[in-house]
Amino acid sequence: MLDRTQPHENQSAGDFASDRVPEHVAEDKAAPQGWGPLNWLKRAGQFFFALSFSSLTRRIVSLNLAGLVALVASILYLSQFRAGLIDARAQSLLVQAEIIAGAIGASATVQTNAITVDPDRLLDLKLGDSYGGTDDSLDFPINPERVAPVLRTLISPTKTRARIFDPNGTLLLDSRDLDNVLAFPLPPPSEKPGLVERGMVAVRTWLNRGDLPLYRELGRENGKGYAEVGDALQGQKRSMVRVNSRGEVIVSVAVPVLRSRAIHGALMLSTQGDDIDQMVTAERLAILKVGGVAAAVMIMLSLLLASTIAGPVRRLADSAERVRRRIKARIEIPDFTRRRDEIGHLSGALRDMTSALYSRIEAIEMFAADVAHELKNPLTSLRSAVETLPLARNESSRARLLEVIEHDVKRLDRLISDISDASRLDAELQRQDAIAVDLRRLLGTLVSVANETKLGHDVAVEARFEGRGPTDTFSVTGHDSRLGQVVANLLSNAQSFSEPGSKVRLTCRRVRSEIEIVVDDDGPGIRDDALERIFERFYTDRPHQGFGQNSGLGLSISKQIVDAHGGRIWAENRPGPADADGAPTVAGARFVVRLPAL
Repeated sequence: MLDRTQPHENQSAGDFASDRVPEHVAEDKAAPQGWGPLNWLKRAGQFFFALSFSSLTRRIVSLNLAGLVALVASILYLSQFRAGLIDARAQSLLVQAEIIAGAIGASATVQTNAITVDPDRLLDLKLGDSYGGTDDSLDFPINPERVAPVLRTLISPTKTRARIFDPNGTLLLDSRDLDNVLAFPLPPPSEKPGLVERGMVAVRTWLNRGDLPLYRELGRENGKGYAEVGDALQGQKRSMVRVNSRGEVIVSVAVPVLRSRAIHGALMLSTQGDDIDQMVTAERLAILKVGGVAAAVMIMLSLLLASTIAGPVRRLADSAERVRRRIKARIEIPDFTRRRDEIGHLSGALRDMTSALYSRIEAIEMFAADVAHELKNPLTSLRSAVETLPLARNESSRARLLEVIEHDVKRLDRLISDISDASRLDAELQRQDAIAVDLRRLLGTLVSVANETKLGHDVAVEARFEGRGPTDTFSVTGHDSRLGQVVANLLSNAQSFSEPGSKVRLTCRRVRSEIEIVVDDDGPGIRDDALERIFERFYTDRPHQGFGQNSGLGLSISKQIVDAHGGRIWAENRPGPADADGAPTVAGARFVVRLPAL
């Protein structure tokens, strides 16, 4: 509902100044005036400390960091660098294996007699040395004494593990046994890894495992248990990717060892446990570093974003709290309406709400003052009549005093009824739901009632509807009982100012997007200085009637109802024919009500 009451104009400038100064400005004035580095650091610390207690700030920072963490985790888990590195490593191992297998095949000889191979003696062999001199009694398809020096020479620079299997899948040579430098370090069986190491192993296993099979060391006689070795013994080269128990990626390839197009065994090359993982870890550390820098930047940007949201919201909340505590003093809500966002809209809404609240409070105070003034007059008159009644000397004086008492009692009853109706009007309009109101039906009913009762006035009422057809409903959204009260009050006023035997004309028409209701009478009209005042509370201008016959609240209540429905109401005089001197005359009063059409 629109409230025409203006703010207090007698409030001093000092009161406005003290009320409108935000708390943070007062705190800034009391702050140290120095602008040195220490003061800057102190102020920055206070700013971030204050932000840290803001739930909205924590949510903004947490959500932004959660998105960044999810992105970094997905990059770490689904890194294409790791897949490309594994493929490149597998291709490299295949090339190395083919070269080494060709060298082994060229140096291999077929033996017929079986001897026992001493691995310790193989460690002392040099390139070109023979394991057993000129004894050719070996029963191996591949001669270990010739292969071991070649294998050690070719494998040492590559830092890979090489194993040679005979056609039955039995392990003949392992590069771990040829050179201690190439030995794969394993933790002692009795030593258990610590909590941190177990956590790192678990994380590495989760990142690397995926759908990769688990790598296990098989016995010397179970070489065919490796799928790639089995394929190589069938004449096909193959690569495999596995994960060991420590979460490390193992890439292995196997190629057949050929001589004269005959398969004499299989060569298996595999990376050491931390070979690929070191490169992958380095790449992940680089990603984490970039993620850390991005997280720091995101935290700073989130704090700046939060400061533009949480800070204004906090100031608005503090101002609203001060309004609640200091309802008698006018508190200025911070103005952020220049911001074209929700904060600006919220600031404008709070400012409008606060202004309406203060206006409503001032209107209530003025209403209470007006009510007290209007009630005091009949009470004073009633008191004088009651005090004078015992002193009356004759029956005519006594009857006149009793008439005054009855008149004042009726006036008090009328005032109290109208005041009660006006005071509960706002609450009633807020509680009830607005519905579609058919003005054709409503106005027709009111005209029929006015013609039947006439309320002591011998003045008829006629209605006219200027619509597109007889079925036009002239619908508006509102409360039918209150809209009927407005029209009934206008008709009653028009009848009371009209001469007996005349007519009051009611016209309803559509004017663009509004419904217009016009009530015309043939009375004396309204004085020009009273055209606006007649809608004020307790104002009445009825020279032809006795004093105190009206409360002066009827038109004020009507305006309040029309304003609550988003409409307008005003009064004007209908021009009449010019008089003998050519001066304009008044043909009667006219009240116009416009409501938004449905």
